[in-house]
Amino acid sequence: MVEGVEYAGFWVRVAASIIDSILVSLTISPLVSAIYRSSAYDNISLNSDPVQVLSALSAEMWSPASRASFILTAIAVIVFWIYKSATPGKMIFGAKIVDARTGGPMTTGQCIGRYLGYYVSLFALCLGFLWVAFDPRKQDFTTSSQARSSSVRAAMPRPTSRDRRRPSIEDS
Repeated sequence: MVEGVEYAGFWVRVAASIIDSILVSLTISPLVSAIYRSSAYDNISLNSDPVQVLSALSAEMWSPASRASFILTAIAVIVFWIYKSATPGKMIFGAKIVDARTGGPMTTGQCIGRYLGYYVSLFALCLGFLWVAFDPRKQDFTTSSQARSSSVRAAMPRPTSRDRRRPSIEDS
């Protein structure tokens, strides 16, 4: 545990994720839509058979547009982690993703591992993300496991006692 670090809590991380999701939707979705035109939903209306709707959703999930969207999102998130140690949502809250051992920036391999770990947490009924609310270090399944000795965490600088004291006449 790195000294002088306050871990970003569950709700800060949820809010940052919502902001990031909105930004990804506003930037990547129009780009992918401009390149790929999907016809999976053309024959679907409000009166459509639920099986037909599920079939269209299934076909869309594996479409080239969806794959391009997943890849572009992964690249964007990992690039932000490498160069800024945070996504835009985390930057708004002053949070950073850091190496758990050193408190410094993560390596490219750690960033890729963290991103892939999101899918592990997601496919485990989102329990990996909910774990953040109960873990003292505010880490999810993949970053708090002993299997990943170079784990990562979101951290926010904690004000020191010097930052908290009131200015005195001697400070002038």
